[in-house]
Amino acid sequence: MPTSSLFANLPLDGLSPELLRAARWIEAHPREVALHSMRECARRAALAPATLSRLSQALGFQGFEAIKHLCQESFSAQAGYAGRAEVLQASARHDKDWLALLNETQHANTASVSGLNQAAQLEAAADAMLKARRVYFLGLRASHGLALHLHYTYGLLASNGVLVQGLGGTLTDQIGEMGTGDLLVATSAAAYTRQTVDAVVTARAQGADVLTLTDSALSPIARSATHTLLFRTDSPSYFHSMVGALALTEALAAAVAVRGGRKVLVYLQTRQDRLDSEGAYWDERADKVATGRPLTSSPRK
Repeated sequence: MPTSSLFANLPLDGLSPELLRAARWIEAHPREVALHSMRECARRAALAPATLSRLSQALGFQGFEAIKHLCQESFSAQAGYAGRAEVLQASARHDKDWLALLNETQHANTASVSGLNQAAQLEAAADAMLKARRVYFLGLRASHGLALHLHYTYGLLASNGVLVQGLGGTLTDQIGEMGTGDLLVATSAAAYTRQTVDAVVTARAQGADVLTLTDSALSPIARSATHTLLFRTDSPSYFHSMVGALALTEALAAAVAVRGGRKVLVYLQTRQDRLDSEGAYWDERADKVATGRPLTSSPRK
C-alpha cells in the first residue's frame, strides 16, 4: 500500500495542526518510518512520540507499529532485494523476535496451498501429467530447485518426465521439442524469469499444454496456461519465500499418486527395488557387512 493511501479517506482538515504535520512528515518520509523506531521518527520530525501515537489512533490503527509495517511493505516493494534486506535489519533491531515472524509467514504460505487450490484442480493437473506423452519440468533461477524436486518425485511414479536444464545453451532446443501431446510444467514467481515466460508462450504455440505453478493468476506464465496452480511467496526477509511453492509441488506429486492407480504403484515398486539393489541409500548394517567391519553391539555393563 502506498503511504499516501493511508490518508486518502481521512478528513485531514479535521486534524490538529500538530497531527497534520505528523501525517505529512510520514507521507514524505516512508523510508525513515520503515527503518526507525517511533521515538527516532519523532526526533527526526521534531515531534513528541505521543503525537505519532495519537495520529495512529486517528487513522484507525491500534498503534504506530501498524503504520510502520505498511511503510515497510511499501518501501520493500519499491526498493528491491537490497532495500528489503535493509528493512529486515531494521526490524531485527527494533523487534528481536524476527525469527518468529519469519516462521509465522512460512506457515501461512504453506497453509495457503489448500486455500488457493482445490483438490479437483490438483487432480486435474495430475491427470494431465499422467496422460501426456512427455512431461517437461522447467524452473529457472530460484525456481530451478522446485522443478528438480518435482521432476524427481514424479519420476518415482511415471517414466515420461523430462527435466529442462538448458545445459550448454540448449534451452531453446529442449523447448523446441515440445508439441501436441506434451505438457510443460513451468514454475515461476515475481520477478518472473523472462526465459520461462518465453518458454510457456513457445510451448503453447507449438501445441503443447502448459501447467503453471505461480504466485498469481495474472502472472505472465499463467495467461496462456492450460492449468494453473497457485502459491504464496510472502516473506519479511529480503527474498520471496519458496516454502509455499515447495508445499505445492509435494501436493501435486501426491495428487499424481492418488490418480495414478495400479500403474503408478507397480512403477514405484520397480523403482524402489532398483534403488535397493543398487545400494542407493546408506544402510549401516549392510555397509559394515560388506566392508568386514564389526557390527555395533551393545556396550557391556
